Amino acid sequence: MTTERRPVREALLDAAAEILTRDGYRGLRMRDVAEAAGVSRQTVYNEFGDKWGLAQAVVMCHNDRYLDGIDRVLSEHADLYSAVAAAVVYTIETAADDPINKTVLTGADGDELLPLLTTRAEPLLFTARTRIIDHATAQWPGLDPVALTEMADVAIRLTMSHMMLPHEPPERVGHLIARLVTRYLAPATGTRDARGS
Repeated sequence: MTTERRPVREALLDAAAEILTRDGYRGLRMRDVAEAAGVSRQTVYNEFGDKWGLAQAVVMCHNDRYLDGIDRVLSEHADLYSAVAAAVVYTIETAADDPINKTVLTGADGDELLPLLTTRAEPLLFTARTRIIDHATAQWPGLDPVALTEMADVAIRLTMSHMMLPHEPPERVGHLIARLVTRYLAPATGTRDARGS
């Protein structure tokens, strides 16, 4: 139930996430979300527009929480190479055990939700790119902003690819992407990656 201390939108997103992971996209009904959150069905429509909007909002909210974790991981490492490697490993390992990601990627209705991570993933990618660039700029102010923006986009897309189609250990992927990032950004900082190459 919603209270003054628990905003309506948060309650609706939590209820929708639970129903989505339990029943899949086809089983996600606005009236069930409304009932679980203790509001009218019209409130759900007013907040999200339609069922797709609600599912997209669930994934975006989930992404924001994941990015909070990325901020923590990046902050734990002083050098860029170690930070990138750890962030990639965190992403792949978190995604493997995450119920929302499993619903999107492997659920019975996965084909309906998959665009949220592929062809219609731009809001997700934009948010992730912006958060990572903001964090990296603050933690490593010597990075060239243009190169950082280019490499952040590449690193995010590569990581998502390995998240959706894993075929190598997360640590190996983390080191691969960290090498790409640090080699590309090294001319701007005058540094070498942690592998000394």
